[in-house]
Amino acid sequence: MKLGAIITAGGTSSRFGNTNKLLEKINNKEIIKYTIEAFLSANIDKIIICANKTIIDTLEQIFNNTSKIKIIEGGSTRQKSVYNGIQAASDCDYVLIHDGARPMITKEIIENTIQAVIEKKAVSVMTKTIDTIKEVDENGKITKTIDRSKLYNTQTPQAFEYNLIKSAHEKFKGQNFTDDAGLAEAFGYEVYIVQGDYRNIKVTTRSDLALAKIYLGEIYGQ
Repeated sequence: MKLGAIITAGGTSSRFGNTNKLLEKINNKEIIKYTIEAFLSANIDKIIICANKTIIDTLEQIFNNTSKIKIIEGGSTRQKSVYNGIQAASDCDYVLIHDGARPMITKEIIENTIQAVIEKKAVSVMTKTIDTIKEVDENGKITKTIDRSKLYNTQTPQAFEYNLIKSAHEKFKGQNFTDDAGLAEAFGYEVYIVQGDYRNIKVTTRSDLALAKIYLGEIYGQ
């Protein structure tokens, strides 16, 4: 059994500022490095970083000491980037797909995801929704309060049996799904949850950095 991880890093960080957020340092370590080291610690066999072409050279310098990591060019959308990664992971039996900008992912969650995908074939890390959710019309009027008891927030990694997710991507090629669990669901597959961690946030804007620094300090004792 061979396990692959596809790490999405193809965005332009337009909401972050003038620099690529994945190269931003927290406690003297790049965000992307926290992410990759978590997957290395979980004994993933192959890690494919689907990167924006502007940072490929930098990533190759950062990760020049392990043969497990392969850096390829991502696509113009998240879906295209992931599909590039799937093609590069053709020798894997299962793939975990994770946002490079979620550096608070832990070895424990990755290992739980691996165990779950072997049993279920399609899984997504999620956390139970704690906020009250409202449905609002185009005029800004609240039309419904949604029962949150069955609502969950989607995180990553999401993990799949290789041929399952490859088939789903090929069926919906050219569309713009924002997560792979949704793509698998649209193809008719059953997707199951893996309990996540509320600290496993995605760093999107500069305001997220302070929170990420606190969470990384808690996780790594920094």
